[in-house]
Amino acid sequence: MEATSSAQSQATTFEIIAFNLGEQQFCIKTTSIREIRGWAAATPLPHAPAHVLGVMNLRGSVIPVIDLAARLGVTGTIDSSRSAIVVVEVGTGILGLVVDQVSDILSISTDGIQPVPDFGAAYDPAYSHGIIPLERGMVCFLNLDHMFANLEVASAA
Repeated sequence: MEATSSAQSQATTFEIIAFNLGEQQFCIKTTSIREIRGWAAATPLPHAPAHVLGVMNLRGSVIPVIDLAARLGVTGTIDSSRSAIVVVEVGTGILGLVVDQVSDILSISTDGIQPVPDFGAAYDPAYSHGIIPLERGMVCFLNLDHMFANLEVASAA
């Protein structure tokens, strides 16, 4: 019985939500998600970075809405019929991430996460916790805390 419990302690299982940005699949831990909303246009902000679509009202709090595909430098398609806004808690704040389509909620073992290959100085590997190989293809496991470390967001009240 001790062998079983020590094997279980080495590999932790957690849930992720997988989503599409264009033809690519990404995922984040479900523990960082506050809610998933249908597509709603954001109120644009003048002089905002290109990946900031604007802001939205979330039960009295104004939160930024981020075009995640633009932030990652990948081709996405904001198609209002299937797009979603994934509201996440990052650090001490909340923000909305526009994704093309939420595809799955999966249980993943830490043993199933592969490191991101080294691409040199042009790529920041800290944006990703790693790659999760699945039968349907590779899923990039995003590190939202690093990706949005410098973004000031509404307090997570």
